[in-house]
Amino acid sequence: MKKLVTLSSFIFLLSSFLFAHDHHKHERVISFPNIPGYLTLKCDLHQHTVFSDGDVWPTIRVEEAVKDGLDAISLTEHLEYQPHKSDIPHPDRNRAYKLAFDAAKDTNLIVINGSEITRKMPPGHSNAIFLNDANKMLIQDSVEVFREAKRQGAFTFWNHPNWLGQSKTGVATLTDLHKLLLKEKLLDGIEVVNDLTYSDEALQIALDYNLTIMGTSDIHGLIDWQYDVPKGGHRPITLVFAKERTAASLKEALFEKRTVVYYNDLLIGRNEFLIPLIRQSLSVGPSSYQGKTSVMTVTIKNSSDMDYLLENKSEYLLHNTADVVTVKANDVTTIEVKVLQNIPSISLKFSVLNAVNAPKKHPEIILTVLPQ
Repeated sequence: MKKLVTLSSFIFLLSSFLFAHDHHKHERVISFPNIPGYLTLKCDLHQHTVFSDGDVWPTIRVEEAVKDGLDAISLTEHLEYQPHKSDIPHPDRNRAYKLAFDAAKDTNLIVINGSEITRKMPPGHSNAIFLNDANKMLIQDSVEVFREAKRQGAFTFWNHPNWLGQSKTGVATLTDLHKLLLKEKLLDGIEVVNDLTYSDEALQIALDYNLTIMGTSDIHGLIDWQYDVPKGGHRPITLVFAKERTAASLKEALFEKRTVVYYNDLLIGRNEFLIPLIRQSLSVGPSSYQGKTSVMTVTIKNSSDMDYLLENKSEYLLHNTADVVTVKANDVTTIEVKVLQNIPSISLKFSVLNAVNAPKKHPEIILTVLPQ
């Protein structure tokens, strides 16, 4: 079957090929577009080094982050759990941050001072980031330590609420102590993704209690080994939509809940930010009817590092595939749409199957196509 290929279509496909080819030179770097009004900052705000129970020196965390193209990190060492203190005594709980901050001076990486409040359930483990002095967080009372974090203007979030070490069912569950923290506004966010796990229940808690949706690596070993980066894997991160590329703007964005989590080729977040991110990632290229037929060839370009899995929800059926389409990362995908009549434009509605805006729910987007 012959197809009509316009000059503009050829140029679009050629430029897209070159775009994708160039991307493969930097496969490790995680890339997502900015959204209208905001910069998309890539952040991993829960990591460990030998200054608590991690396996590497803080400078390694900086080098990994730079290689991954991250914008910000926080080394959230356990305040109470110090298994290496005999080998690496350090009375200053800010030491890991200071080493990482100095190592990042010649880079564009933002390093944020943070600590992990490490308690039995309840309340379990939580991170406090944007601290002024982590030493002042060495407080025995499990509520007063959160109050101290707030006195320092910190952003706090509940870590791995689905962790089997503290929840045998793997279900994130609010306790009375968590409700007290929420009532006093001492808890600002919650991890829906931690390391290799995702929690629907944590996402629902975030939605029910208006908490910031977070995703982190909680890395203790090497990023490359844990997430198989040499074979195309990636660490989980929080995409933060900030007005500027500064620590202050990042902090403001976290408090305003402008986040989407990127985990295992899945996006998790509120529609307010999730849909703009998807729309900026996907664009419709030159499209045209095939000769004198009413079948339209539509090209969709993906300018992000994530494949998008789209389910056709529009009134039109597709001619070259079933109702589920994979739009490859940094590539162009072509679909054929049976319009049934030659009209000047069509709207294609898709459910984004590898994006989640609530447990078992997916956002929908509409792509407008103007055939040439």
